[in-house]
Amino acid sequence: MSNTPPPDRKSPELRLLIVVTAVALLARLATLGMYPLVDPSESRYAEIGRRMAELGDWITPWIGDGVPFWGKPPFSFWMTAGSFRLFGVGEFSARLPHWILGVLVLAVLWDWARRRSRREAACAVALTAGSALFLATTGAVMTDIALALGLTLAMRGFWLALQETGAGRWREECVLVLGLTIGLLAKGPLALVLAGLPIAAWAIATGNLRRVFAALHWKTAIAAIVALALPWYLVAEARTPGFLDYFIVGEHWDRYMVSGWTGDLYGHSHAFPRGTIWVFALLALLPWTVLVPVAAWRWRHELRPPPPEDRSLLIYLVGWALAPCVLFTLSGNILWTYVLPGIPAAALAAAVWLGRLPPGRLERRLLAGGVALTAILGVVIVVGFHAGGWDTQRNARPVVRAYEARHGEGEALIFFRNRPLSGAFYSDGRAEEAATAEDLNARLANGPAWVAVRKRHRERVPEHLLDSMQPVFRGGEYDLYYANAQAHHALAPFPTAQ
Repeated sequence: MSNTPPPDRKSPELRLLIVVTAVALLARLATLGMYPLVDPSESRYAEIGRRMAELGDWITPWIGDGVPFWGKPPFSFWMTAGSFRLFGVGEFSARLPHWILGVLVLAVLWDWARRRSRREAACAVALTAGSALFLATTGAVMTDIALALGLTLAMRGFWLALQETGAGRWREECVLVLGLTIGLLAKGPLALVLAGLPIAAWAIATGNLRRVFAALHWKTAIAAIVALALPWYLVAEARTPGFLDYFIVGEHWDRYMVSGWTGDLYGHSHAFPRGTIWVFALLALLPWTVLVPVAAWRWRHELRPPPPEDRSLLIYLVGWALAPCVLFTLSGNILWTYVLPGIPAAALAAAVWLGRLPPGRLERRLLAGGVALTAILGVVIVVGFHAGGWDTQRNARPVVRAYEARHGEGEALIFFRNRPLSGAFYSDGRAEEAATAEDLNARLANGPAWVAVRKRHRERVPEHLLDSMQPVFRGGEYDLYYANAQAHHALAPFPTAQ
């Protein structure tokens, strides 16, 4: 336990910190429907959720007609699809469950830390909520916040299970099982690695290896996890054979260990220099990567080392916080969201350490100010991009809406070259694709249609075909044309594409 007594529950500084954090989360909630889904990630996962809700298929995620999505397990898609069923299809309903998952991460962190002191709990929650990556992904249609929730539950359950006895230990072991099950159904076996690495490192470093195996009911826990998570994997493989090979080998080995991996069926690999994950971690934790070192230096004479009883916890938290960076150090195919599962641990470790400072200035000057800064910048970016129209530059929503306002009965929307995932989502899956000029020529021969062409693909449309289409609307990076069938039939035969 901390040797600094927690401040009074009515501490104005503590209340200020809690209020600022709550306002930041509510501000994030208020912006969820203000901008279109971001291509490709948000649009992809929202479209999968839309199809799941539409088809009622809760086993196989589908990314297109007859095209299963093998890249991720279904937990996040279940959340999105359920929200669509309850509130209808839209940006706000797509993002709402992921905002709730982020709030649940903070709730789990609060419940864990408050057992030590309300001050540490408030600080840990503020540090987590105020980090750039966490606030951005709380409400983003992605799978990472679900993994963060699963890992936070698992790590909290393991730690408290070792501290509790009797019914309390059983309760926390259930939390551990729940967390790992969510992780397996949100991201896959990666969740076991991210939890297992810091637990093993802590047990070895502190000499608790024998205690770990003796104190917990591992056989029962493993049986429960298998019973809860494995059935979906088996049924998913039976429904679409080949899933397990692609997901286990491709997504969990080749993606991270093969730089520039070309086996991704649904996107493209990200070839960063090895070790870039540490740079991403510094960016993800802004503004704390600047504010906390500055505050530590300024208040260095008032900081006291943690007491011996806290050192074991700090080793555990630091190991958990560093696990994503250590795991992905040798990988070049990474994103900055990969560090997200370690942010709650880093925040709680910092709260334990900074809790040595006298109450007042920490909450008021450092934490409340940092959370407010992150929230304000987030709102300014969203509002600014929306007001300037920049949020639609790489999104098909404007061109889909222009088509919906103008098209006649039986007139399809065709995307030339490739149909973006946002085009699929905003058209409820009805938009078509013409991959080549020949395909477009053949499709237009069937009758009037609307054609969306990316500006950079315009030169790939033969001039005589382009001349037969009437430009109607320009939105973002797309131009929308109306193709009249009679004018099209009057053209000379389409030449062979070069």
